Amino acid sequence: MPATKHILVTRFSAMGDVAMTVPVIKALLAQHPDVTITYVSRPEFAGFFSDIPRLTFYEADLKQLYTGLGGIVKLFRHLKKENNYYALADLHDNLRTKILRNFFGLSGTKYAYIDKGRDEKKLLTRFPNKVLKPLKLTTERYADVFRKLGFELILDHQLQKQPIVFSEELEGIAGKKTSTWIGIAPFAKHKGKIYPLEKTEEIIRILSDQDVKLFLFGGSILEEEICLEWQRKYKNTISLVRRINMQQELLLIRQLDVMMSMDSAGMHLASLEGVPVVSVWGATHHYAGFLGYGQSESNIVADDIACRPCSIYGNKPCFRKDYACLYNIEPQTIVDALSKFISQ
Repeated sequence: MPATKHILVTRFSAMGDVAMTVPVIKALLAQHPDVTITYVSRPEFAGFFSDIPRLTFYEADLKQLYTGLGGIVKLFRHLKKENNYYALADLHDNLRTKILRNFFGLSGTKYAYIDKGRDEKKLLTRFPNKVLKPLKLTTERYADVFRKLGFELILDHQLQKQPIVFSEELEGIAGKKTSTWIGIAPFAKHKGKIYPLEKTEEIIRILSDQDVKLFLFGGSILEEEICLEWQRKYKNTISLVRRINMQQELLLIRQLDVMMSMDSAGMHLASLEGVPVVSVWGATHHYAGFLGYGQSESNIVADDIACRPCSIYGNKPCFRKDYACLYNIEPQTIVDALSKFISQ
């Protein structure tokens, strides 16, 4: 076997973006058996990488241990002490990773970094006169970083269903699977991505009367409160918010028949487990390249209002003030999209 090429990979946030790197990393390792990887990211994302051979996850606590410029210097020294790296792949290209890669560059390590396509994304989101055309998938942008470092890399963009792993603890929460299981991930970081919660509740009300079991996903205390209220009001509905850890969440997701998600982490977690997603898009657009890996455009639910997309990340205030791109979508439209996955 050729000498091992050890690549240092950096991507610090956000959850969905880190999750999208996983199929790329797996493809690289599968196609290049001489490669090993140290992946540097926040501790809470370790579960994404726990079962990947020839990969070491390095927990970078950016809130305490590695804060500020001094923290990045410390991180560089710690990483440099760990290994003599063949190259650094910066999949983030933010201020922290720019500083880190430049330190490595000055020490003689070659590096490459992601081209986020900012100029073409500006054309996609401007209004009027937007250029509405599909841009390169983000996963391909990640793959390009490794290609720049000299590694041929082919992505198949296919969902790969992961094997079910029995967990007594999860079964105690979810029960045995005797019907269709549907995940609902109704939250996102930015308002422009969130389908109105009263309309999501209507979807839950309609589905709860069918022979299905619904699992609600989220992260914050407020999201926990909302989902617990829905659990109390509707039968066959279970909130998982703040009840299980990331690895348990992934194990449960792989048992779902379908996930309903915003343009957010829920879509990308389901993609990791090979689960189809009915994705709901508001201010953002899948043309920006963030559709979940292997997901079908035929399962996208979105309104064709002329002003969308107005934002790449959903963080810009709606200039109409009414978020019509989201409110125009009827709950029954989403229910119909989900119904294709319900066993008759």
